[in-house]
Parts: sequence; structure tokens; C-alpha cells
Amino acid sequence: MVRLPQEIIRHKRDGGTLDAEHIEHFIEGLTAGHVTEGQAASFAMAIFFQGLTVPERVALTRAMVNSGTVLTWDLPGPVLDKHSTGGVGDTVSLPLGPAVAACGGFVPMISGRGLGHTGGTLDKFDSIPGYVTQPDIETFRRVTREVGCAIIGQTSDLAPADKRLYAIRDVTATVESIDLITASILSKKLAAGLDGLVMDVKVGSGAFMDNADDARKLAESLVLVANGAGLPTAAVLTNMDEPLASAAGNAVEMAYAVDYLTGRRREKRFHEVTVELSAEMLLLGKLATTIEEARAKIEHAISSGKAAEVFQHMVAALGGPADFVANSEKYLPAAPVIRPVHAERSGIVQSIATRHVGVAVVALGGGRTRAQDPIDHAVGLTALASVGDTVDASRPLAIVHARSEKEAEAAARTVRESYRIGDAPAASAPSVLERIEAKA
Repeated sequence: MVRLPQEIIRHKRDGGTLDAEHIEHFIEGLTAGHVTEGQAASFAMAIFFQGLTVPERVALTRAMVNSGTVLTWDLPGPVLDKHSTGGVGDTVSLPLGPAVAACGGFVPMISGRGLGHTGGTLDKFDSIPGYVTQPDIETFRRVTREVGCAIIGQTSDLAPADKRLYAIRDVTATVESIDLITASILSKKLAAGLDGLVMDVKVGSGAFMDNADDARKLAESLVLVANGAGLPTAAVLTNMDEPLASAAGNAVEMAYAVDYLTGRRREKRFHEVTVELSAEMLLLGKLATTIEEARAKIEHAISSGKAAEVFQHMVAALGGPADFVANSEKYLPAAPVIRPVHAERSGIVQSIATRHVGVAVVALGGGRTRAQDPIDHAVGLTALASVGDTVDASRPLAIVHARSEKEAEAAARTVRESYRIGDAPAASAPSVLERIEAKA
């Protein structure tokens, strides 16, 4: 087969299998700028519809890893990370990295921006004035070594091909492809030189995978390809049938994370997922011998305030305010219009169309409809009601933070449409659903 980009696209579009050489050639062209944005979008769409074999998946992942720098570390502890497939109110990375660092791990977390209806960790950190989300590699190394964790975005050095394809996927309806998700996530993680990775694969109405079978397939793909590439990896399926935190947005989720770390607010579902994923990281890094010991260590790191201290040190080391944790409300941007969203009737929350809640945040300006769109860090939703909550004149479905009254009303309509209210008692599903590890 001729190695022209359009011929590679045609071959995959028609159901053919690509060999490693052709995948490498296409990714090299994407990195160098010889492959156009339109060709990259067509390549992603062909993969979306035709899929990749496991060898193709491995080849695509390796090609994206090799498109840039691959880090190596010389640290007195294991280099660990967690990645979530994305959801609404998924603020876990913010306290998790510092908590694991407080237990002796090193967490060089390379995060992404929002995709589709889901929030991005990087966008949340951009809401902190002065915080440098894309430092140079040497700064990234130094902060990781000195603080124990550094949460940043992809630099131009690490998996640059993925950075370009990632932005295109967000605006071409190809986010949900298991093959592309696998290669995108693992290219960044393999480039980061990790000793262990925990994958948080979301399932439910607010996840990219809305049923357990698809989520399990993605988890198995990630675990298979990562372990096959020499990176010890486990996956956990977690529930995204409702927002994980009661806040969704950027600055509002950052404020939520600070409240969580300082003990001002510890919501049960969010805490369970944070502890479970952090504990899995300690197990992979051999910082605990049992899951019970690992959970206890993480609980202590959070409750003692050690995780909050690490978080503050990281923020300051990456250019943010030295008193951010103590005075976050002074630094985080606030929306000019803040008002409650009440249900049309009193009752008990039966279910939530969580994806629509995320879409409401995007429509407010808290996400993107085009790769180049700016983010309004101040907007979002807080005090989101959970399944089983009673809502009435005194308890709203949410509080909307908007740039204008018109945008606030549009978000309010979407939120009301997202909630099903009834009279029967209702309970949230378990937060942690299943653990998947490499098959022997």
C-alpha cells in the first residue's frame, strides 16, 4: 500500500488492517504537520467506524509515544498515576495526586482539557491565577521530585501527535472510540515513564461509555495494551449515573477540591472513589501490601491534612499563590450571575441524565464546542442534587453560575430537564463497581 495519508485513510475506511509502518508514517506526518487537520479527522472517523485490531492499537500507541520525549525518573519511590475516562463533577485527580504523594508515591500527572460534555483537569487548574499548566520538562521534573506530585498538561515534548489528535476528536464526534481512547491515554502515560497506572473507567449516563459492557471492554483494552507495553496497570469501573461531586465547572470544582482537602466538605460518593483509586495506586507501587492497608494510608493522608499541604506546595511550585488553599475564594474567578434552579415540583430525585448536566456547563462557556474555543473558568453548577435527595422550595436542583441572566435561564432549563423527580424513595448505585486487572 502506498504511504500517502489519503491511501492509509482509504485502507482503514474500507475495513483493511494497517501495519505498524503505515501507522507510524501517518503519526509522523501528523506530528510534522504534513498531515492536515481534515486528514486527521478522517483517520479518526475511519477508526471510529472500522475499529483497530490489538496489534494496530499497540502500534498506534507506540507511534504516539515515540512522537516526542519519553521520560525516565530516578526517584526514591514509585512513579504512579491515575487517569479517568471523564465524567461530570469528576474532580478526583485534584486531591488524589497529593494524597498518593503524601504516602510516598511520586505522581507526574499529565492531564487533558475537557472533552465533549466532560470537564478537563487542566482547565480546572487554569482557574488558579499564576499556575503554569504547561511548564517545561525540567520544571515538571523538579516539582515532581521536590513536592511529590505535579499536575500539568501535555507539553510540546510529550506525545505531541496525541495532543493534536485529542483536540480534533473533541470536535468531530470521535471521542467515544475505544481504540482512540486507548491510544490517547496510554501514549501520554507511557511517555511519562510510569511504574504503575490506575484507570478509572466511568460507566453511566454521564460517561462516554453509558453501559457496563462497553466500559468493561475499554477497561480490558487499556489494561491489555498497557501491560503488554510493560506498564503495570489495573482498572476500576466507577459509577457516572450522576455527577460524582456536587459541583461541575472549573473554578467551582477547584473550590470543591479545596473544601474536600481541608475537611470543610467530604461527600460520601466522591470520597469513596478518591480513596479507592488512590489505594489501588499504592498497591501497584508496593507502598501497601493489602487494599485495606492502602485505604487506611490514604484516609490518614487526607484526614491529617498532609494531602492538603502537598496540594498547596504543588500550586506554589507551579506559580500559583502561596496561600491558595487558605484563601482560594480570594483567587478563583466568580460568575456575576449566581442563582438557584428549582424543580417544577417537590419530590425525590429518581434519576439524572448526567450527560445533559455536563452539556449545560459547556453551554455556559465552561467547555468547548470547537478546539480553539476559550474557557470561562467562572461558570458552572454547584449544590447539584443527588439521586435520593428531596428537592423542594428550600432545596434546589442546583445553583447556576453564569455570565448573564439569559445564559443562566438556558442552563436552568437544561438542568430541570435532566432530573426525573418522583415520590418513591431512591438510592444511589454503588460508586465503585468492579476492578479489572491483567489476565495471567
